[in-house]
Amino acid sequence: MLTTRRRSLAASDAPAVRRALSVDPVASCMVAARVEAYGIEPRWLGGQLWSADNPEYSLCFAGANLVPLAGDHADLDYFAHAALSAPRECSSVVGPADLALGLWERLEPTWGVAREIRPVQQLMALRGAPALAADPAVRLVTRDDIDAYFPAAVEMFTSEIGVDPCAFDGGRMYRQRLVGLIDAKRVFARFDGGRVVFKAEIGAMSSAVGQIQGVWVDPAYRATGVGKAGTAAVAAAIRAYGRIPSLYVNDFNVAARRTYMAVGFEQVGTFATVLID
Repeated sequence: MLTTRRRSLAASDAPAVRRALSVDPVASCMVAARVEAYGIEPRWLGGQLWSADNPEYSLCFAGANLVPLAGDHADLDYFAHAALSAPRECSSVVGPADLALGLWERLEPTWGVAREIRPVQQLMALRGAPALAADPAVRLVTRDDIDAYFPAAVEMFTSEIGVDPCAFDGGRMYRQRLVGLIDAKRVFARFDGGRVVFKAEIGAMSSAVGQIQGVWVDPAYRATGVGKAGTAAVAAAIRAYGRIPSLYVNDFNVAARRTYMAVGFEQVGTFATVLID
């Protein structure tokens, strides 16, 4: 039966939330990182956690992204009802493929056709040391590098997401997000004469997992090994932080999948992403 009244999570639910997030720490990294840093209070978390009953078995994060993490068909009904009970704030539905696509199936009749659906994204993790030598020229990006780094980041974001992050405010918010990641020592690049030829970021980092995002190689340097050695360097840095390196990649991006497999990443699950206008 569809629950029509939202279950508000309280501080007493935090242990159950943590248990739910620990079941699959690679899949839950994006949300776990926020919960570990800010707790479950919405005003600090940057979103809400929804549960139809017990958050250990029924859990969804609703913020800039809608991320279903645990539940069955009835829970997906509940999450959809909760999402449709207020104006839409998210720009995507993302998470384990069965949950993300099941939730979108319930939302699409009201929210309309998605801008793009990526139904098969390999969720990958590196359980040991990288299989390739890390590029010693890959280093942490500093605030002094932002002007050189920013154009490469914009090019990657636009090609990957299909939206120009500069279109709305000239890139001010996107630049601020990058500066925050730089300050957290989670942005890496290789420079050649002041030009970025490889870049990647640790988009989310929980106590167990670091999730790599925004991997990009200058077109002139592709098929030269720069991407493989650069990814190995970022993965080695995550391991040095005491975390498991992870990422997810579209099934149609054959070149990227080959790069990650060469570094030693293995598929541990399947994600799906629904991009919404």
